Order: sequence, then structure tokens, then C-alpha cells
Amino acid sequence: MNHAVDLGMADKNIIETEEFAGQLMEMLNHSATMVMISIGHRLELFDKMARLSPISSQLLADTCHLNERYVREWLAALTCGGVIDYDAENKLYSLSQAKAGCLTRAATPDNLAVMAQLIPMMGTVHDRIIECFKSGEGLAYGDYPCFHTFMAEDSSQTVVAALFDHIIPLIPGLGLKLESGIDVMDAGCGRGLALLELAQAYPNSRFVGYDLCEEAFAPTQQKAAMLGITNLRFEALDLQYFDKEACFDLVTTFDAVHDQSDPAGLLARIAKALKPGGVYLMQDIGGSSYLEKNVDHPVAPLLYSVSCMHCTPVSLGQGGPGLGTMWGEELAMEMLQQAGFSKLQAHRLDHDPFNIYVVAECG
Repeated sequence: MNHAVDLGMADKNIIETEEFAGQLMEMLNHSATMVMISIGHRLELFDKMARLSPISSQLLADTCHLNERYVREWLAALTCGGVIDYDAENKLYSLSQAKAGCLTRAATPDNLAVMAQLIPMMGTVHDRIIECFKSGEGLAYGDYPCFHTFMAEDSSQTVVAALFDHIIPLIPGLGLKLESGIDVMDAGCGRGLALLELAQAYPNSRFVGYDLCEEAFAPTQQKAAMLGITNLRFEALDLQYFDKEACFDLVTTFDAVHDQSDPAGLLARIAKALKPGGVYLMQDIGGSSYLEKNVDHPVAPLLYSVSCMHCTPVSLGQGGPGLGTMWGEELAMEMLQQAGFSKLQAHRLDHDPFNIYVVAECG
């Protein structure tokens, strides 16, 4: 009897092992496909294919000024990955309209190829993160190639594209105040593309962006100067040294709080920096602070992986607490209250299902 039970358990374990091995192989294929999607995005191959399909590998390479042999192998990988369609008789490749709606710049804010860049980006710090596991140390923003470019693209989809139709209306009367003229600060501004759009749309208001890395906002700073925009300025600043009182009518942070060296202190300093009646708008990841509530989150494995490979080590590298990407709505609300914000409203927007937008005011 016991022997039969043991055999049954052994058979079950074999089946489960084989099933999991199949899942792992599928994961490997998907991971490799994501690397190819990232390359296609960076080289604008999808954008060209969307306009020229069906197309030969040679014409696609010539159009993109690339080497045909590399382009042909890239096409083969994505054909086998189910992304690109292949006409074997005519040796032509096509990107369907449906798939172009998820992979091209014209698809913004739905261009998921932007997110594919996270996979190879994590790979660039793979060996260094292994050492961080052993030492407990962290990394710096400069350790991540093209990080600011990626964040600018991501922000363009979630924030910039939605500024006027979805984000500004979250705060009643904000549009009119911006037209009249108010003082606005974006903490951890990155490339500063949102500020550029706001400065152009509201010339009577004054805008300033602070970021730890000057190279992040330098291109936008130069563009603003070329456009003759005088109501926008940027400053390189470690936000742990930000200390102003009653200076701003509106403060924003977009996906910037959780990887700071002193998140709680920053929130308190933002509260202090607001003028009476001022408003703070925080966009951050809309997960839960509790792992068990994130298990069914559609991109939880990606977000926790990004946290492990970027957000946590960047915070620890600055001497911070390492809150991580999934610090969660519950902890965010608690920290906002501790910072002095007594009026809190959380919003989720249809175009940006993975982030939460909190409008916060002091009592």
C-alpha cells in the first residue's frame, strides 16, 4: 500500500518536473524574443516594417542603413517568436497592423517595445548585482547604460502624452491656475519632457526641474534654449539636500520617490516646500506593499525583477532604505501622511494601468 503511494507520488513529481521544464523553455524563448524586440525598437525596424510590409531583408536593411545579415537573423528570431510573418515563397517579411499597434512609436502610449528594453538593460548589470547580493552594497544610475533614454520614452507614454487630457484634470482648477501663472517644481525630473510641454503650454507659469544627474535633462535644457523658452530651468541636485519653504504651488514626482536615498525625508521636504494651498502630485507604481496581494498582478515578475536589478540597488547605493519598485500603495499613503499630507486622493488612469496618481494636500 505504502509502496503504491510512493510510486504515485514519484509519477506525479516526474509529471510536474516535465511540465515546469516546459514552462522554463517557454520563458527562455520569451526572454530571447524580448531582447530582439528591444533591438527592433532601438533601430526603428518595427516602425519601418509597419509602413513597408511586406518587405525583403535586404530592403529593410537598406532602408534602416543596417547590415543585411544581422537584419535577416533578427527577422528569423522574431518569425519563430510569432512576432513577424514570413512568406517563404517570396522571402518577404510582414508586421501585421495588430502587432504594429503594440510595437511602433506610432502606437504610443501602447508601444510595449519600450518596456522590452528593460530585459537587456538588466543583463548589463547581471554580474555586478551578484556581487551586491554578497556585499549588500548598491549601484549608481551611471552603471545602467541608456537608462535615462529608456525612462524618457516610458515617461513620454505614461505622462507626457496624457498631461493635458488626463493628468492635469486630476487637480480641479489646475489648468486655470497654470494659465494665470504659478510656480511648479518636478523632483527627480529625469529628461524633463513633461516640464518642457508644460512650459510651452503655460508661458505665465514658472517651472523648475531637479535631478541627481545633469546628463538626464541636458538634452531638454538645450532644446528649451533653442526654442527660446525662458520660464523653464533645470538644476542638478541630490534631493536629500533639497530644502525650500513655501516656494511652490505645485510639486510633481513621476516614478521618482521609491529609489531616493531618503524617500520619507523627501516627502516631508516637498510638503514644506508647498505654498499654502499648494498641491503635490505623485505618480508611482500602483502595486501593493504586500507580496501576497501582488501574486496575481499581470507584470509582478517584471516589476520585482526591475526592483531587484535597479531600483533597490540604486537606493542602497545612495545609502537609502531600498524600498524597491513595489514599495506599494499602502506604504506610500502611510509615508505621505507622516510627511504632513492630510488630504490624499488616489487615482488610476486607463492609459496607465500600472501606476497610481496621488493628489496630496497639507491640512
